[in-house]
Amino acid sequence: MNEQVFDRIGNTPLIHLKSFSQQSGCNIYGKAEFMNPGGSVKDRAAAQIIKDAIKNKKIKPGGTIIEGTAGNTGIGIALVANALSLKSIIVVPNNQSQEKINTLKACGAEVVLVPPVPGKNSNHFTKIASRIANEMNDQEPLSAFLAGQFDNLSNHNAHYLSSGPEIYNQLNGNVDGFICAIGTGGTLAGISKYLKEKNSNFVTGLADPPGAALYNFYKNGVLSAEGTSITEGIGQGRITKNIEELKVDYPYQISDQESLDVMFKLVENEGLFLGISSGINVAGALRLASDLGPGRNIVTILCDSGSRYLSKIYNSAFLKSKNLTYPEWLEEKNLFNPDKYFL
Repeated sequence: MNEQVFDRIGNTPLIHLKSFSQQSGCNIYGKAEFMNPGGSVKDRAAAQIIKDAIKNKKIKPGGTIIEGTAGNTGIGIALVANALSLKSIIVVPNNQSQEKINTLKACGAEVVLVPPVPGKNSNHFTKIASRIANEMNDQEPLSAFLAGQFDNLSNHNAHYLSSGPEIYNQLNGNVDGFICAIGTGGTLAGISKYLKEKNSNFVTGLADPPGAALYNFYKNGVLSAEGTSITEGIGQGRITKNIEELKVDYPYQISDQESLDVMFKLVENEGLFLGISSGINVAGALRLASDLGPGRNIVTILCDSGSRYLSKIYNSAFLKSKNLTYPEWLEEKNLFNPDKYFL
């Protein structure tokens, strides 16, 4: 059996979150996407985008995959590109966690760091990535391919073709609702489309951070945003192509504090060391459980590991600077003097 890295993407476990299920009266499940080879849910989109580009002859052998990303998609792209003898250039806002930036470099990607600016700004990281790809293709046609995860439907299709069927089969078709945050929208749109086709009573929820516009859009029909968030890679200010057909039944806005509280409880009660996007997703699942009533099966995404955010959301000094609370155990303590135990 000659497997490559992309053959091991997907088929992740569906974890029953016992403490949150007991709290809500529903069965809350987390799809363990942090177990993908690149360590996040974004591996699926990265693999599908690159495989479709090769299939459709949009890049020549030995070419370069280029993308603007908050980090996780770039890691997936770098690893899949390596396995297919391609190169990668990843454009990243310089306010993302240092751990993700270091991981990108360690995976062999050429990392271009740019200042963070609003999506409409001509110097947004996705637009810089596009200009790099256009310049390379002007010099040598098909030498570069812009992944374009926000508006590339290969992203949506990755989840329609894999994540959705996996969840359906893992619960023997007994799925009442699915909820997660939106970055590109591919995960929520692809999974919910598949599950809705299987069950007309299935419902879709959105967990949106402050500073994103989609909560107001699905709640009130107005694309507007207020506030800011410490989350990375989620929160969207426009309707991407991936979500043009998305129908959201239950939109929620989840504060950073609520997301953090759930994230830390995932560590304490479930033994799951995850990032804040998993926190917002499970917080959303709890909200959805409250609205649907007891006994329902609700699924969300456990996106990536907390190891990518040690310098930020698992750093008490950083959280304190944002006026956010955290558990006592996160504070550094010196309860034991090791000298006492030396012989």
